[in-house]
Parts: sequence; structure tokens; C-alpha cells
Amino acid sequence: MENASLLSQMADNWMLLAMFTLFVGAILWALRPGSREVHKESASIPFRNEDHPGSSQTEEPKS
Repeated sequence: MENASLLSQMADNWMLLAMFTLFVGAILWALRPGSREVHKESASIPFRNEDHPGSSQTEEPKS
């Protein structure tokens, strides 16, 4: 029983280390040099049609 408990604790510690490494890696990937333009472009997607927004009224077809 003692051996299983020790193995369980070791697995928990390794998983914590793996998840922490993944978290730090994701932060470093997001803040890497050269990614500013990619993030600016992604952030501006909702505002691309700011000059010509779609109208909420439907136009009737001309006959």
C-alpha cells in the first residue's frame, strides 16, 4: 500500500510540473517577439467594416 501511495504522489508532482511548463510555454508563445502584428490584426477583425457598416433595414427590390 505504501508503494502505491508513493507512486501516486510522484505522478501528481510530475503532472503539476508538466502543466506549469505548458502554462509558461503558452505565455511565452503569446508574448514572443514579432507576434504583435498578428495580435493587432486579430483584435481588429470586428472593426474591419467600420467605414461601410451593414444596414439593419432591408431594401426593397426595385421593379
